[in-house]
Amino acid sequence: MYPAELVKPMREDLTKVGFEELHTAQDVDSALAKEGTTLIVVNSVCGCAAANARPGARMSLQNAKRPDHIVTVFAGVDKEAVDKAREHMVPFPPSSPCMALFKDGELVHMLERHHIEGRPAELIAENLMDAYNANC
Repeated sequence: MYPAELVKPMREDLTKVGFEELHTAQDVDSALAKEGTTLIVVNSVCGCAAANARPGARMSLQNAKRPDHIVTVFAGVDKEAVDKAREHMVPFPPSSPCMALFKDGELVHMLERHHIEGRPAELIAENLMDAYNANC
């Protein structure tokens, strides 16, 4: 588990634009029980989260259509919440960072780490915006 002071700025990178942090399995289940669309970002301390994932997630919110709810869990910190989020992402294997779009609790779009790592934030944002346009 990472120290709170280490991940604080990484958490704030998403919360400052409106992402709600989920810390428990119940938080995740409650978020996914809400009607509409929910984007879950599994945040991470890795370099691709800083350079690609978080900026891409933030940029995607500039789209005309966007998820009703935006939430985040932090790998290596919020173990219970991350494990529960990953249960909802089956059949995709666990990866971090990753992003999943749910519609009425059902997984409709997934960006795994291999879709994020080495790709520019703009491409990640575009991928998410396409998913928003199709599902939101």
